[in-house]
Amino acid sequence: MNSPNGFSQKTISLESRNFSLKILKFDNGYFVSITEGSDNLGSMVVSLATGPTPITTTVIPSRTESLFLKLTAERISTRMRGIAVVSSFIKKELEPDTAKAIMIEIMEMIQS
Repeated sequence: MNSPNGFSQKTISLESRNFSLKILKFDNGYFVSITEGSDNLGSMVVSLATGPTPITTTVIPSRTESLFLKLTAERISTRMRGIAVVSSFIKKELEPDTAKAIMIEIMEMIQS
């Protein structure tokens, strides 16, 4: 669901787990929230892509999903040529297929 103010959200069910995806678009980037269960801020990564390779920093480290967060932030910032802030609150480790499906959903939401 997209709105004129740049906010979109979607709930997806994967492997008997429900994930809420919320995206806030700005002129120079995105804020993306991925939560499982109740809405919480969690691990956070920021990526800036203005040159040939993105610069990525972990703001709040993740116990299990650090690579997923980094890849998501870098992919968004590279596509936007700007800033991507990605937060995730996930209860247990993601299976590779689940992480891939979430990434596809996020990229579709950004493109629309």
